[in-house]
Amino acid sequence: MEQNEGKIVSNSAPKPVGLYPHARRAGDFLFLSGVGPRIAGSGPNDSGIPGLTTDHNGNFTSFDFEAQVHAVFANVKAILESSGSDWKDLIDVTVYLVNMKRDFHVFNRIYAEYFNENLPCRTTVEINSLPTPIAIELKCIAWLGK
Repeated sequence: MEQNEGKIVSNSAPKPVGLYPHARRAGDFLFLSGVGPRIAGSGPNDSGIPGLTTDHNGNFTSFDFEAQVHAVFANVKAILESSGSDWKDLIDVTVYLVNMKRDFHVFNRIYAEYFNENLPCRTTVEINSLPTPIAIELKCIAWLGK
């Protein structure tokens, strides 16, 4: 983990797709940048996406949203742990889905498995697209004032 002026870059999470840190600490709060389900160390740009394969034209040949949900939670957990935080410290989660009708009920079911004790505030929003061909991204805030 690299930390500079409250900026945190985790070696356990996929590289950010732009110029931003994985997280930033401000006082007793930890703000995570948007976290997707890409696989850390899956290539020069961490371009591997669980549950997604494409043909030579970039068209989806298989898609498994559940795999992406589990992967995005694993990436959030990796960033939290690299920041000295924990899953139970999450206080707010914003969920971005590219297809609310298709994916919300699946996300909600899996979310309940991960958040059966700690219940952070949550907002779920449908968006047109994300910077990579992923179907979900999370924006999280954790409280570190234990």
